[in-house]
Amino acid sequence: MFMKIKFYKYQGAGNDFVLIDNRNATININVKLFKHLCDRRFGIGGDGIMLLQNHENFDFEMIYANSDGNPSSMCGNGGRCITAFANRLGIFEQDTNFIAVDGPHYAKMTEKGVSLHMIDVNDVEVNGDHFVLNTGSPHFVQEVLNVKNLDVFKEGRAIRYNGRFKVEGINVNFVEDKGDHLVVRTYERGVEDETLACGTGVTAVALAMMNKKKITGTHTTKIKAMGGDLAVTATTANGKAFTDIYLEGPADYVFEGEIEL
Repeated sequence: MFMKIKFYKYQGAGNDFVLIDNRNATININVKLFKHLCDRRFGIGGDGIMLLQNHENFDFEMIYANSDGNPSSMCGNGGRCITAFANRLGIFEQDTNFIAVDGPHYAKMTEKGVSLHMIDVNDVEVNGDHFVLNTGSPHFVQEVLNVKNLDVFKEGRAIRYNGRFKVEGINVNFVEDKGDHLVVRTYERGVEDETLACGTGVTAVALAMMNKKKITGTHTTKIKAMGGDLAVTATTANGKAFTDIYLEGPADYVFEGEIEL
């Protein structure tokens, strides 16, 4: 018996997703199905997949899975893309409150795309030349020189699968400071490869570099990911605890269609 699924494709700075309007609750979490839909050769193709669902206390609920089909922690660019998707569906006009795996999120449409309120970060672990922190997903941040020529797959995979992080996994970000902006490349767990952008990753990088530079107060960090430009605004009094964190950047509709399974 064949089944047709209506889908939409969105991307945020090259981080691409399959989105499904599941407000009628016809699709359940299905690792095999999600992995197939994200397959770039046999399915639709994407870094992840999201279901937009009804929720009695919020405008909608975001259900997210990585391209391996497994439900995962928060995806920042995914959160911005599902916001743009909800706007396209007419769920809200200018701003919205939705629920994701890491809790409630506020988001709004802007001239640059979507601005997404991220969770507070209460601690930044500093270990010599690298940082570890959780911005909705766990992240490792390391400053490097000449990030453009770095073998991100090899170096990122080695860190993601080292003794400390092998079981739970971690996303690995390499950053080069260009003065007026940061250049970031990210190896994502679940995708198990470099992605063109990672929302929680660039957020982690911005906070880590604020910590390193001892920047306090409210500060906006401009970031160039491989797939486009993003910006992170955050407030801190001590460089270790951060509030009012916003991730802003493009969240673009690409195409829509039906896939028969």
